[in-house]
Amino acid sequence: MQPLEQYLHELAQLRASGAALPETSGYPALANLLNAIGGQLKPKVTALVQIANSGAGIPDGGFFTPDQLKRSPEDAPLRGLKPARGVIEVKAADVDLITVDGGRQVRDYLYHYGTVLLCNYRSFLLLTRHQPGEGTRGESFYLAESETSFWQLTAHPRKAAEEFGQRLAEFLQRVMLHAAPLDNPEDLAFFLASYARDARVAVEKAPLDALQNLRASLETALGFRVEDERGLHFFRSTLVQTLFYGVFSAWVLWHKERPQRNDRFDWRTAAFNLQLPVLQRLFHELASPARVKDLGVQEPLDWATATLNRVNRPAFFERFADDHAVQYFYEPFLEAFDPQLREEFGVWYTPEEIVRYMVARVDRTLREDFHRPAGLADPDVVVLDPCCGTGAYLVEVLRTIHRYHAEEEALGASQAAQQAKQAARERVFGFELLPAPYVVSHLQLGLLLQKLGAPLDEATHERAAVYLTNALTGWTPTRDPKQIVMRELEAERDAANHVKQDQRILVILGNPPYDGYAGLAVSEERDLSDAYREVRTPGCPEPQGQGLNDLYVRFYRMAERQIAEKMGEGIVCFISNYSWLDGLSHPGMRERFLDAFDSITVDCLNGDKYKTGKLTPEGEPDPSVFSTERNREGIQVGTAVALLVRSSRRKEAPSRSQKTEDRDQKRDRSRAAAAVRFRHFWGKAKRADLEASLKEKTDRAYSKLKPAAKLGLVFVPALVGRAYLKWPKLPELLPVSFPGVKTSRDEVLVEIQRDDLETRMRRYFDPKVSDEEVRLFAPCLMEKTKRFDPKKTRESLRTLGMSSGKVVRYAYRPFDSRWVYWHPATKLLDEKRADYFKQVFAGNVWFSAGQRNRKEDFYAPQMTRMLADHHLVESNVGMFPLYLRQPRHSYAASALHDAPDLFSPRGGNGGGGNAPEDEFEIKPNLTPRAAAYLAGLRTKPEALFFHIVAVLHAPAYRTENAGALRQDWPRVPLPAARAALEASAALGRQIAALLDPETPVPGVTSGKTQPELRNIAVLSGADLRLTAGWGIAGKGGIVMPGKGRLTSRAAAFETSATTVHDVHLNDTTCWQGVSEAVWDYTLGGYQVLKKWLSYREAALLGRALTPDEVREFTYIARRIAALLLLTSELDANYLRVRGDDQDGKP
Repeated sequence: MQPLEQYLHELAQLRASGAALPETSGYPALANLLNAIGGQLKPKVTALVQIANSGAGIPDGGFFTPDQLKRSPEDAPLRGLKPARGVIEVKAADVDLITVDGGRQVRDYLYHYGTVLLCNYRSFLLLTRHQPGEGTRGESFYLAESETSFWQLTAHPRKAAEEFGQRLAEFLQRVMLHAAPLDNPEDLAFFLASYARDARVAVEKAPLDALQNLRASLETALGFRVEDERGLHFFRSTLVQTLFYGVFSAWVLWHKERPQRNDRFDWRTAAFNLQLPVLQRLFHELASPARVKDLGVQEPLDWATATLNRVNRPAFFERFADDHAVQYFYEPFLEAFDPQLREEFGVWYTPEEIVRYMVARVDRTLREDFHRPAGLADPDVVVLDPCCGTGAYLVEVLRTIHRYHAEEEALGASQAAQQAKQAARERVFGFELLPAPYVVSHLQLGLLLQKLGAPLDEATHERAAVYLTNALTGWTPTRDPKQIVMRELEAERDAANHVKQDQRILVILGNPPYDGYAGLAVSEERDLSDAYREVRTPGCPEPQGQGLNDLYVRFYRMAERQIAEKMGEGIVCFISNYSWLDGLSHPGMRERFLDAFDSITVDCLNGDKYKTGKLTPEGEPDPSVFSTERNREGIQVGTAVALLVRSSRRKEAPSRSQKTEDRDQKRDRSRAAAAVRFRHFWGKAKRADLEASLKEKTDRAYSKLKPAAKLGLVFVPALVGRAYLKWPKLPELLPVSFPGVKTSRDEVLVEIQRDDLETRMRRYFDPKVSDEEVRLFAPCLMEKTKRFDPKKTRESLRTLGMSSGKVVRYAYRPFDSRWVYWHPATKLLDEKRADYFKQVFAGNVWFSAGQRNRKEDFYAPQMTRMLADHHLVESNVGMFPLYLRQPRHSYAASALHDAPDLFSPRGGNGGGGNAPEDEFEIKPNLTPRAAAYLAGLRTKPEALFFHIVAVLHAPAYRTENAGALRQDWPRVPLPAARAALEASAALGRQIAALLDPETPVPGVTSGKTQPELRNIAVLSGADLRLTAGWGIAGKGGIVMPGKGRLTSRAAAFETSATTVHDVHLNDTTCWQGVSEAVWDYTLGGYQVLKKWLSYREAALLGRALTPDEVREFTYIARRIAALLLLTSELDANYLRVRGDDQDGKP
């Protein structure tokens, strides 16, 4: 329970008892609240009530630090200590705190302890002493304005906790930290972010017209449009950030102006310390007296100023490394201010190793490939970071320039500093869309130049060349640019456009944002990626999916256009989402790069949650390179550094799409395409490894790639068999497939036992059962979403009756068959797949396959005869049938949409396959190419279908073609001989039977068990409750596998396994003899046995396993063992049909 919810609940119970005293009875509840919140601090703060008199009377409570408390019962008590973090004075809820703070008792406490928290249970007021005899009323927090409204609030503690809980916790933490020394940048970031959060709440409530002029000016200047509530939240939040960063930056500059000063900083004069006109105007618009009153932010600003004025500045600035302002301040601030917004912004501190590596690579490339011995220090090298954020790359570029002039050219520190300053003002440019990081970038660059000895001259209006602008627009001159109300923003836009349109930019580098900003529309940007939406190379697949909509792609296109098309030479160096290296959406992008650049060098940094599970190939941790001590998770997608180089001496060649058989032209085209080099970095030390690689004199660590057109010109190593690309893709043989059913309400519509599902659905359809009752036993059926209106859906379905749907068997997960309530109407099922449903009929059989899986592995087919869930495979399933039921008048795939009543004998699923001959017919799911191939061999469709199953299950096939299988649909070798095809199909039938849990397999699950399977998964014990921790309830009702309990031991020598596990149900019962290979076996991206167990943990299932379920686990283990025993036969079969392949030509 949230601390505030518990607090209000306890107070309500006390009041309801009728025996509570107005003031003192609430002490325990208050102490619980304070300790729950103080316990989150490091070191934690403990609130004790009714403490001893240490010289000024007996306060109601005090805040103590760990060093003041006994560490064990044997320790002698520490007597007479003042509470280190102040004292608490409590009054009854009907007392107004304003009438208390001037009283003698409080004045004595304030004089003696320095800090007093007044509390009347419904409000809190901080009093502080700056000098002896001088008290100041500080921050306050109100849960309710009156006693009456407070007791009303306690009647709904959870709702109150949702509204006030986080802000109250932060207020109380600020109180507990107020008396602590303040010299740590991260602690100051917490305070300012906490005040900024309060300011944001006030701004969210302010009328929109209070910011209308500023909003209109920013929309015009930056080329975006605030569209909806998310956009408004974004807009207000970034303005509040800007306001508080403006105050912080002004305070830093105020200090740097005279470090020994003794006067007090005031946010009202902050604009005078902000040297840029655009920053001064932004700050004025946000912090003018009229504006702060309209927005309601004066109080948080006053609190922020008071906090800044109590910072131990000498100690703070000793810790606050000028060139690491982001690491110490900006990221912690935004994390505390709005973590969700931080993620949407893509604001991640780029680790310094990455920044140094990329800048050094660019510098080396300029020296070696462009014959510029000074590298980045060459005065003709113009550099742009188009998404500079807080300026990390610009700072490193300037350091590199300074280092060259100071060390290599030996100009001396003063002249080297002046050269760095000139570069910062004239040829090292940064663009930033968001005002808050724009403020910080100028702060960082200014502090760097000051540290080097060449500060920017405020008197002559010197500034760093970082501009508040949209980097993706404004590159082409317009005849009549839009007028902007604020002339400072207009001047900023014009200066940025001068850089875009007139400067000869040779280097573009940085860390572009991966996604767009929610709620902001920038329509003209979207045209940038259109250049990548087609391919010209023969045999190269067309772009698919939505990957080109990612924002970083537009930055690549902007950079490519500037370097390759405008300049004709230059360097692009980005770290980004690495999906473009082999994504199905990106073949056009890769094709353009091959044509536009001379060399493409990729440092793949991995760390992907989805493809590799953030694990190395050896199974060791592989975190994101953006993982830091503060943010260990980093980002979820993998990343890569790409260095794209185009030389002015580049030999032009014919377009890659030009079809010619002329060998000389082919050689020219081969030479003109960019040389692609690639290397991997894995593990926890990869940032250090990447930077250390700069010491290598050669590039031998890179693999040279030859991107294949049929694989989409991928820029990753792709292991492919010699003949693989000649074979037909799976859809070129079986043309029709269906995505699986998606209920989005599995916990109610899917059930292991049929009776449970039917009972629940009868209650749902029962008109006597109210919606509120349904909410109790099936809450997800009464939760509204964008696609599902629960009340309208239930009302509509009740008129149809439960029999208008159907309970059918359901392939839910590998080897996990269940029941689903399927209905053809409404959005009861999120994606019901009616076309698919009617094709599930008696006699049909299906296997799963996908064009590409989210994880790196290829997923071998699963087999079923029933309806399948879309997560039968972890990254969404595609189901291929052997047969199709179609109207007799049409064999076109489109006719599949013309089904009549799905539950009639002529429809699908459950119809029994007895459609009248004159209306429906069963046809094999074959392309003309596949049909011709089978006709040539005079064999049946089943032969091809099960041959595919056998090939795709062969480990040798998956290993030999691993690179291609990660990229596209599997390709299938077609043997030229009928005997080879039918022998392969016979093996495929064995595989299919073992994979289908509904099909008995003699010797495995029926009849006399084969000797080699008899000792596998044998039950020992009689307690069938599964309580060993195999499954836990995750967020949103999702079941996640738990650690469980295995006992491992060496296998008996007569088995082929080296290790076997006993899989525990509980402390007394287990399945014995599950080999390591069987336990580790995966299908569809799931570890089969562990996944099966996770759903059946007793706490989730609500009961013990049945004897049939216990036996089912044994059968699944034995099916898997039997599959593994066929490995050698599957590989031999694959090698045989591969050798007999007719190159895919029927």
